[in-house]
Amino acid sequence: MKTNVSIVGATGYTGLELVKILHTHPQFNLTYIANSEGDTTIDALHPCLTNVISMDVQKADPKDIAEVSELCFLALPHKTSMSFAKELIALGVKVVDLSADYRLELETYEKHYCPHEDKENLPNAVYGLPEFYESEIKKANLVANPGCYPTATLLALLPFVEFIDESSNVFIDAKSGVSGAGKKLSETTHFVTINDNIFAYNPFKHRHMPEIIEKAKLLKNKELKVSFVPHLIAATRGMLVSVYTTIDENIDAKAILKDFYEKSEFVRIKETPVDIKSTAGTNFCDIFVEQNGDALFINSSIDNLLRGASSQAVVNANLMCGLEAGTGINKIAYVP
Repeated sequence: MKTNVSIVGATGYTGLELVKILHTHPQFNLTYIANSEGDTTIDALHPCLTNVISMDVQKADPKDIAEVSELCFLALPHKTSMSFAKELIALGVKVVDLSADYRLELETYEKHYCPHEDKENLPNAVYGLPEFYESEIKKANLVANPGCYPTATLLALLPFVEFIDESSNVFIDAKSGVSGAGKKLSETTHFVTINDNIFAYNPFKHRHMPEIIEKAKLLKNKELKVSFVPHLIAATRGMLVSVYTTIDENIDAKAILKDFYEKSEFVRIKETPVDIKSTAGTNFCDIFVEQNGDALFINSSIDNLLRGASSQAVVNANLMCGLEAGTGINKIAYVP
């Protein structure tokens, strides 16, 4: 029997990707789609869905959601999301939240975002990185889907944290396609700004830096000195992360990486530096590592809209509903 699911936040790119995945999912039945306004259809919002799927888009209401679905995906901005999640959980609906509202511990969240309005549920939220929290996700009613930058960075970095001295610097150079900035227009994402261009933004100040530091500490009990610099590149989708640090020169980095992810369905270890085209359209994270004495270079690639958001959210929902992690998840990249 299929599980009925809903999406709140259908207007943006991640909402569209969720609709596309769930429309063909063999075990989920998409029963309710909503945004802040309603009074439209999903193919009117996203013309690429014309003659594929035509469902009414409702004005989001937690009580209506609870009547027609057992699990809800929240593709909403931070602060907006937590108020919906709180009501849905009280009504017995499982939640996968794609915002930042439940990813961080309270002190970290309020320092970098805003006062938290759901302190009751925050401690019960499970961080939705399946390679590290699979057993907890399976028992969860609320999963905080990680951000794209932390997903690509943590999957690359975590296998080596125990070999990095706390006095060492960890430099993270991250590059994202423009879709990572969201659907709303801005001067930064204007065609004449991004075309034939690449630039850094928020160096050392990006909100995902504390997320990376916090999760590395929680998972590996080590406080890393992280310097994180994101860049915007002239591509629609994709994310490339390069991590530079120093380690114990006596380790075999390639062997450690292969052993670490030997049983991971959606992490692929590459023999050459990775690229964003090979993961576009999939839930894969491709990782390459190179060692030069005590110097370490780790290179990872994901689709920022999928592994960095929507497909990872569906993997989490699969686990929450007792399904195999890869159910309904695409593995064929958008190549060429």
